[in-house]
Amino acid sequence: MSELLKITLPDGSVREVAPGSTPADIAAAIGPGLAKAALAAKVDGELVDLSRPFTADAQLALVTAKDEADALDLARHDYAHVLAEAVQALFPGTQITFGPSTDDGFYYDFAPKDRPFTDEDLPAIEAEMRKIIAANKPLRREVWSREQLISRWKQQGESFKAEWAAELPEGEELTVYWSGDDWLDMCRGPHLPSTGKLDPAAFKLTRVSGAYWRGDQKNAMLSRVYGTGWLNKKQLDAHLMRLEEAAKRDHRKLGNEMDLFHLQQEAHGSVFWHPKGYLIWRELEAYMRRAIDGAGYREVKTPQVMDARQWEQSGHWGKYRENMFVIPDEVPNVEDEGPIVSDDADWMALKPMNCPAHVLIFRQGIKSYRELPLRLYENGCCHRNEPHGALHGLMRVRQFTQDDAHIFCREDQIVSEVQAFCELADRIYKHFGFTYSIKLALRPEKRFGTEEMWDKAEAELRAAVVRAGLATEEYGWEELPGEGAFYAPKLEWHLTDAIGRTWQVGTIQSDRVLPERLDATYIGEDGEKHRPVMLHRAIFGSYERFIGILIEHFAGRLPAWLAPVQAVVATIVSDADDYAKDALAKLKAAGIRADTDLRNEKINYKVREHSLQKVPFLLVVGKREAEEGTVAIRTLGEQHQKVVSLDEAIALLKSEATPPDLRS
Repeated sequence: MSELLKITLPDGSVREVAPGSTPADIAAAIGPGLAKAALAAKVDGELVDLSRPFTADAQLALVTAKDEADALDLARHDYAHVLAEAVQALFPGTQITFGPSTDDGFYYDFAPKDRPFTDEDLPAIEAEMRKIIAANKPLRREVWSREQLISRWKQQGESFKAEWAAELPEGEELTVYWSGDDWLDMCRGPHLPSTGKLDPAAFKLTRVSGAYWRGDQKNAMLSRVYGTGWLNKKQLDAHLMRLEEAAKRDHRKLGNEMDLFHLQQEAHGSVFWHPKGYLIWRELEAYMRRAIDGAGYREVKTPQVMDARQWEQSGHWGKYRENMFVIPDEVPNVEDEGPIVSDDADWMALKPMNCPAHVLIFRQGIKSYRELPLRLYENGCCHRNEPHGALHGLMRVRQFTQDDAHIFCREDQIVSEVQAFCELADRIYKHFGFTYSIKLALRPEKRFGTEEMWDKAEAELRAAVVRAGLATEEYGWEELPGEGAFYAPKLEWHLTDAIGRTWQVGTIQSDRVLPERLDATYIGEDGEKHRPVMLHRAIFGSYERFIGILIEHFAGRLPAWLAPVQAVVATIVSDADDYAKDALAKLKAAGIRADTDLRNEKINYKVREHSLQKVPFLLVVGKREAEEGTVAIRTLGEQHQKVVSLDEAIALLKSEATPPDLRS
């Protein structure tokens, strides 16, 4: 008789089972309730199917719907497989490719036999998916050889799958999953025990789009079907409500309605700021300058175009070249028929980031240890050659301006400088009403620098957050293996907006690589040359994206200090026009961005129009107000109004319009 295996549960208890037993067997032995609730298992920390047999002693944790992150990922993965099975049942001859889970759902790419799919096909596909779920078909894992897979896909006419299978390494364990006995897909898994574990009311197909096979526009165009999937209908309904609210808050829609900015093909990926939108920018820029001046930074300005040799030395040319806009150093004089750029031209590049230029400023003149830390700040305009399909309003652009700074410091100053930055970022985000979480992105697989460098840098960032009191559950502290930059680990600030979405914005990185590559040195107390450590940091991230986030967070109703127009004096009758003009002059003299509305329109029309423009305060005046020197104040979003003297109104508006860092 085989020796029993020892399976240790999370509570420390040990179950002895025969080799070949499964997590499902242990769930059943514990009780029928757990057997029904179990969705998958973690064996020695690895997520696996409930039906995977034990081969050795192991640590076991059973996954149920209470383990939401794992359960959601499993469900979304299964929804994608059910989608593919449903499509092939409805549209025979359709080839399948791949279908991963996403942050809020899933998608699958198809090669239809007759025509591309459209949104009109989605209701029928959803109905077929619900039939498959209702059938409660077991999901069964098998290990196949590469030759078996290729043969199967060729036999079924699945040319895309056959192509992919042919590129898989020989000897690697390859798995397929059966849905019942009549449909399978190649997949690493894991999966739920059966399709019936999915809630048929907890998913919705959302749209169809085009997608190139393997993401290459030289390849065949496929039909990509997107869906959102959840553990239950309540979660789905909440998500759909968030989507509806997000659509109302879309910064592109509000930016157009509020006349803030626009984008067009003539400058693809760059923003045309209108006067009102640029006022928001200027207010943010002034706010940030006050913050960095108070924190001991020195503002600089560096060139837009730099020699390619500089980018080679920094490492960006090898690691980031495809995202850079490259231009010849000099365009030769040629005949009309000749080439525009010669083969032996020297190359320049628009800067995608400011770091190397700040090192060059640091290197001007000999630096002493007494001058450190040196904090260099720049509202630096950068360019990155993002793919057309990745561009998204203000959130992802090709030209953007960073609130960028680099702190050159000694080894013994790192933790205190990072701590000071954490406290500065905390104060700024709270001024805008954001809550946030902090994450530490650790060394990636491909990186510069020694293991010792990375060990020290990661430990220093961790220590600084602890000293700032932010490495707590309240601040969502988390460490992210493999997600650091190629030259440094980084702390990331993830803001949570008014409808629960998160945005990665601020960052600070502890870098020993770039000072080495670009030969930055200072003279230490011992009279010898030493390398400074370079802390890369930003709080807004980019002005464009931060403004987009603010517009969506506040649904266009920006705080009064940021609003392009803070108040409008609107008349009820023309007899009040002169008084409205006098009131406007006094408002402007008090530093309030104000305007008048003297049109011959009903006051309800004016109220509605300025509400759509998100003007914080409407000061309504008629004949009586003109005679008494008063105004009726309507605050955006409130139904009632209050009548006060003009001086009281100006004092109130001046208080509301004062930036938060300047309030006493």
